[in-house]
Amino acid sequence: MRRARILIAEDDELNRENLRELLETGGYDVRAVEDGQAAMAAVLEEKYDLIITDLKMPNVDGLKLLKYAIDLNPESTVIMVTGYGSVDTAVEAMKFGAFDYITKPLKDDLVKLTVERALSFARLKEENTSLKGQLRRKYDFGNMIGYSDNMKQIFDTIEKVAASDSTVIIYGESGTGKELVAKAIHFNSERSNYPLVAVNCGAIPEELLESELFGHEKGAFTGATRSRMGRFELAHGGTIFLDEIGDMSPALQVKVLRVLQEKQFERIGGVKTIQVDVRIIAATNQDLEQAITEKRFREDLFYRLNVIPIHLPPLRERKVDIPILANHFLNKFCKMKRRSEKRISPECMNLLIRYAWPGNVRELENLIEMLVVMKEDDEIGGGDLPGKILNADSRDYPHQIELPVEGLNFNDLVDKFERDLLSKALLRTGGAKKKAAELLNLNRTTFVEKLKRFKIN
Repeated sequence: MRRARILIAEDDELNRENLRELLETGGYDVRAVEDGQAAMAAVLEEKYDLIITDLKMPNVDGLKLLKYAIDLNPESTVIMVTGYGSVDTAVEAMKFGAFDYITKPLKDDLVKLTVERALSFARLKEENTSLKGQLRRKYDFGNMIGYSDNMKQIFDTIEKVAASDSTVIIYGESGTGKELVAKAIHFNSERSNYPLVAVNCGAIPEELLESELFGHEKGAFTGATRSRMGRFELAHGGTIFLDEIGDMSPALQVKVLRVLQEKQFERIGGVKTIQVDVRIIAATNQDLEQAITEKRFREDLFYRLNVIPIHLPPLRERKVDIPILANHFLNKFCKMKRRSEKRISPECMNLLIRYAWPGNVRELENLIEMLVVMKEDDEIGGGDLPGKILNADSRDYPHQIELPVEGLNFNDLVDKFERDLLSKALLRTGGAKKKAAELLNLNRTTFVEKLKRFKIN
């Protein structure tokens, strides 16, 4: 049976070592660190069943560590240690999610009892989560990971949208998880017992896409040796997901518009009108309103699709999710590739957080898979990362910017630099906005407004 893993954060060396010895004697796997800042790095590096933290510590106190741990993993179980004079603060900490508190001087029997209760509570939560997971459908929210505010809004939107039958369009850069959103909507809807049929409109040649969508009759064109059902027919009763719909030709857009309006179409070469009951979810990485201006996309189809728009943020705008995603992919590929458990060092994690991720979540997933396959040691360090990630800062913001002959976008460059500074200030202060504003010599109100502008959480 696996031993429970406990992290202790205590700045007093004598208390720290006494607590470590007591818990190790009790059969627990214990790691003890000297302050909250070191504890933050530890919870990034490994998962702990229980965190025991002193309330008052230099650099990062117990309350900030508690909030950080729960933001990183809402299932975290935390015990606060406090002096008699700080009991009110410890009680306040329980409102933020602490399991319990114990007062100094520590009594061995009380510590053991509180730890046992906390670990029993943690096991019950884990079992409950596991049971719920078994009851979820294959593509429930469990396949979508994120604790940032903008992802919480996405989950809330999915839950509301799934209960309706409205048409949805998902906007987002490549690699942000648009198909996962479509699956979450479908498999949480009343159509979940019927098919979800996905079509990548940008990956299928135009001359074949019409046949893919609407099917064809035997002899409709050279090579049509038999009749074939299209994706709309296959999706009857369920959902059709039209990915990269911005790449669809105007001629096909007309036919899709008809299905939306009239719920019917004809196969290529056919005369029989086919009735279908499908929900349409579309997705694109393009600005469709700009495409309308350029006469590449029909305005009437746009308004039919744009009933409920969902905007997926790029990974660089939800950096708080990077550690959770990285560790999720690490565990996934260690199991899949049958490799021993690995961990990501704090230095490596900081580099991952700093990087801009132009390929978004897909790029991060591919990187972690490569590292699991190639890395023999149990710890993945900063030196194991590709040069583009190691040199991200110096490459993105060189001290001397060369002005190319064709020019550059001044506003984009300034925005990128400003966004990076704001994110680094938040990382440096563990998310404390007031201190982050002071680091940049900004008024707190100005700092918060800039965070809202760049959608940084």
